[in-house]
Amino acid sequence: MKLAIIGDFNAHFSSHLATDEAISHAACSALSHEWVATDSIEADIEKIVDTYDGYWIAPGSPYKSMNGALKIIQYARENGIPTLGTCGGFQHMVIEFARNVLGITDAQHAEYDPYASRLVINPLSCSLFGQALDIELTDPVSKTFNIFGSPQITENYYCNFGLNPDYQQSLNDNGFRIVGTDKLKEARILELVSHPFFIATLFVPQANSTKETPHKLVTAFLKTVSAR
Repeated sequence: MKLAIIGDFNAHFSSHLATDEAISHAACSALSHEWVATDSIEADIEKIVDTYDGYWIAPGSPYKSMNGALKIIQYARENGIPTLGTCGGFQHMVIEFARNVLGITDAQHAEYDPYASRLVINPLSCSLFGQALDIELTDPVSKTFNIFGSPQITENYYCNFGLNPDYQQSLNDNGFRIVGTDKLKEARILELVSHPFFIATLFVPQANSTKETPHKLVTAFLKTVSAR
């Protein structure tokens, strides 16, 4: 089994190093992984979807190719391929869903176009970069709640952008459920209903993983990929 980490790897970016490390912490011997640069996806889409059994949409936006990342996310969403999006991954999973499910074809990310008229991803009112904050898990029947087994978790953030609250209800009502929120009830975890594993977190779980205590969400994701 093979996992693709969708992102433009940078050895100087701590979240990218933490992604590789978190996979090793989970010690899933049946699974190999490699990074797939976003600007290679559109030309190689057929080969990519035939090669990999799951996708981790990585931090590190803006990506070299937003369209490349969105194509993989759409394929994974429509074909039941296990997908985890963290930080920038969360943001792009939201954009893909807004464009292709909600019909907001001009849905945009403020990091790419801060003056766009439909900013579904916009700057956070307060930057979360470098902070560890509590998250309330709001849906006890969700996969996320079952993975953590607790109504509250504390996680690390490295982001300055998040879901525009004006679009939260539309995403939730159309199946991309808000299953984790901050103290202001803003979305921090999204989960797609009726999908084997399609979870997006604004926080970076890999930054909270150690060899002694592998992160529960990462471990559950890798097990789902390996079981395909």
